[in-house]
Amino acid sequence: MTIQYTPKVQVNTDKARYTENELLTDYTYENTIVEKQADGTYNVTPTSLDFEFKVDLKTPKTGLLLVGLGGNNGTTLVGSVLANKHNISFETKTGIQQPNYYGSVTQASTVKLGIDSKGRDVYAPFNSLLPLVHPNDFVVGGWDISGLDLASSMRRSQVLQPDLVRKLEPYMKDIVPLPSVYYPDFIAANQNERADNCFNREGKDGAVSTKDKWSHVERIRSDIAEFKQKNDLDKVIVLWTANTERYAELIPGVNDTAENLIKAIKNDHEEVSASTIFAVACILDKIPYINGSPQNTFVPGCIELAETEGSFIGGDDFKSGQTKLKSVLAQFLVDAGIRPVSIASYNHLGNNDGYNLSAPQQFRSKEISKASVVDDMIESNEILYNEKNGNTIDHCIVIKYMKAVGDDKVAMDEYHSELMLGGHNTISIHNICEDSLLATPLIIDLVIMAEFLSRVSYKKKGDAEYESLHSVLSFLSYWLKAPLTRPGYQAINGLNKQRAGLDNFLRMLIGLPTQNELRFEERLQ
Repeated sequence: MTIQYTPKVQVNTDKARYTENELLTDYTYENTIVEKQADGTYNVTPTSLDFEFKVDLKTPKTGLLLVGLGGNNGTTLVGSVLANKHNISFETKTGIQQPNYYGSVTQASTVKLGIDSKGRDVYAPFNSLLPLVHPNDFVVGGWDISGLDLASSMRRSQVLQPDLVRKLEPYMKDIVPLPSVYYPDFIAANQNERADNCFNREGKDGAVSTKDKWSHVERIRSDIAEFKQKNDLDKVIVLWTANTERYAELIPGVNDTAENLIKAIKNDHEEVSASTIFAVACILDKIPYINGSPQNTFVPGCIELAETEGSFIGGDDFKSGQTKLKSVLAQFLVDAGIRPVSIASYNHLGNNDGYNLSAPQQFRSKEISKASVVDDMIESNEILYNEKNGNTIDHCIVIKYMKAVGDDKVAMDEYHSELMLGGHNTISIHNICEDSLLATPLIIDLVIMAEFLSRVSYKKKGDAEYESLHSVLSFLSYWLKAPLTRPGYQAINGLNKQRAGLDNFLRMLIGLPTQNELRFEERLQ
C-alpha cells in the first residue's frame, strides 16, 4: 500500500502506524486524582486509560471566511497570505524585506523532539510533525459592514509598509466583502458611518432592521455554501475578527439552552447579537467557528447547540501582546513563590478597534477578557492566596483611543508583588507593538489548528466507534485571552501550560512520550 503522506519526523515505535490515509496511535493517558483531606494532607491516586487516536492525513482545500474582512486584521491577513504566496519582497527604510510568517506558531516555531547522542536538545519545526494546511493555500473571503474593496481598506488601515501596499493593490482591488449583518445596539455608535454594506439596512444611511433574525442566519448559511461551492472547497472555517460587541445579557428562557436560543432568534429577541447569529449559522452546518473578540458570543445555549450538532467552536479574544505577556509573567511570579498583589494595565491605540472600544459597553467586554487571565494562577497557590491573606489580585485595566498612534498600540504594565518579611517588588513594562501584525499570525494559527483538530478522532480501547474531539476546542486556548472551555471545566490561562498541552498532543499522535526535563543523561552517574 502506498503511503500518500511521508512523515518528516519518523518515530521508531509500534505505538503509531501510518496507513495510506490515516495515522493510528495507541496512547495510555496517565493522570492523578487528588483528594485533599481536612488535616491538610493529600490522598493521590494515579490513574491510566488506554485510547486509540486516528488522524486523517489528507490536508483539505480550506476556505477561510472572516467576519470583518475589511478591518485591520482582515486586510493584513489577506495581504500577508498574498505576499507569501507570490513571494513579494518590498522596500523598507532599513532595506529589502522578504515576506514571512513571523509570529505564527505553526509556521515559525519549533517543538523539542528529544536529545542527540551528546545530550543536546533537538528541535523540529512545529508544522513538520503532522500534515497541516499551509496559509499560502487559504482561499479567503468574508463579510464586512464596510463595502470598501480590500485595496482601499488596506490603505485605510495603515498597517503595512507603503511599498508592500503598492505591490499588493493589484491583487486586492477586486476583492469586496460580502454584505454583513449590523445590529447597532451591540457595537459603538461611532461605527454607524462605516456601516454601508449591511444586508439588513436600506442603503448607507437607511433604516436598520433587527427583525426577521432567522433570515439572517439563513443568509449567512447561504453565503457559506455558495463560497464553498464556487471555490470547490473541502472545508470552510469562519472566524470573527470584527468589532468588539457589548456583552449580551444572559436571560433564562432566551439564551440559556439551545432550544431557547433558536426560539429567541426566530422571535427576534434583542439580546441575540450579530456574532451569535454567525455562530448559530456555522454550527447548524458544522462549520468550525472561532470568536476572536471578547464578547460572550458563545452564550450557554450556543455552546449546547454546538455540542448537540457536533460542531466545533473556539474563543474568545485574540491573545496577542499585553495579555500574552501577562499570562507568562504572572505565572512566573506565582511559581516563584512571589505574591502579586496588584496589576495595573494601561494601553492606548488609534485603529478602529480602539475607536470602537472607546464606548463603555464595548470596553467592558475587553476588560472582562483581559482580567480573567490570572484567575487560574491565583487558584494554583493557596499559600500565597487564601482567606487570611486575601485571594484576589487588585487588577486595573485601562484602554484609551488615541488616533495619532494608529495601529501602534502602546501598553504599560506595573506588577506590584509582596516578598518575604514585608518586602515588595515592582516590575514596570513599556511595550509598543504593531497590533494587527501580532494578531494576524494568531488568526493563521487558530484556523490551521482548528482545521487539524477537526481531522482527529479517538476511541477508548475496546470501543467500536471513533468519536470527534469535544465541540469546544480548548486546545486553541494558547492564542486566546479568555479561553472557552467545556461547560463545567476550568480555563487554563498560563501560556506555558497551554503550549505544553499543544506540543504534547502532537508528540503523542506521532508516537512520542510527553516531554519531560528530568535529563537523567546529565544528572545521574
